[in-house]
Amino acid sequence: MLSSATLARLAGVPIHVKAELFQRTGSFKIRGALNSILAIAPDDRARGVITCSAGNHAQGVALACAETGIDALVLMPRSASPAKVAATRAYGATIDLESPTAAHALKRMAEISQQTGRQIVHPFDDPLIMAGQGTIGLEICQDAPPEADVVIVPVGGGGLIAGIATAVKALRSSARVIAVQPEHTATLGPSLAAGHPVPGPGLPTIADALTAPTVGARCLDVCAQLVDDVVTVSERELRAGMCFVYQRMKLACEAAGAAPVAALMAHKIKLDGSQGVVPVISGGNVAESVVASVMTEARAEPA
Repeated sequence: MLSSATLARLAGVPIHVKAELFQRTGSFKIRGALNSILAIAPDDRARGVITCSAGNHAQGVALACAETGIDALVLMPRSASPAKVAATRAYGATIDLESPTAAHALKRMAEISQQTGRQIVHPFDDPLIMAGQGTIGLEICQDAPPEADVVIVPVGGGGLIAGIATAVKALRSSARVIAVQPEHTATLGPSLAAGHPVPGPGLPTIADALTAPTVGARCLDVCAQLVDDVVTVSERELRAGMCFVYQRMKLACEAAGAAPVAALMAHKIKLDGSQGVVPVISGGNVAESVVASVMTEARAEPA
């Protein structure tokens, strides 16, 4: 756990940062990927695995497969960050860039699995994936002070928040779990309102790790029971949050990881009576050009 006195002053409550950007592959995704892959039966491992991802889950699966000697095929949308594509390939996975969108990659993943027998390692909507990500919630309850009562989690497909909420609510039933999504890819709020997964706006966002076409059905079921609130942040707010984390907290995060901080800075979360907040900085895989753009814009803004 890390702290930030400056963010604590801005939020008005103690801050305890869960920094998942220090994980191998640079994000929390290795947790769920390894948990899922270790559960594959020995006879099925020979056919390899398949997954789809814009980058962080891709790297988690690639590394987990490298560690366990399993062949990995990763479907990445054409818009995926070149840095994340290169990193995934460097871990030994075969990369497929034939999908124009993340939704198309998700559909092709099921089709190719049926044709080849490769085992699917879903990027979010799988109990083993959620359980792996849920170890973050266990660590929060172990490491954060007992009075910390708000956990803020970035959301793409929902596997991270479903796992964290399950663990946190089991161990600290009075704690609140808050979801944060970019306005451009907001799916969780509309899906909760509809009672089933619905697609979001699907607009481009700097938070490329949060571009799942919709929240997973299993994830949604968990969120409907355990997530206390859903807030969205604008692209400007995401950039401001990322810039703050870089400059004041000295953490080289990606915009998706900065989403909880962005929500705090924009006062999107009600903290009346809160005794402590745990923002989850989920990853740090970001292209140098994006970092340069965010920092250049920050310097150009009037004081």
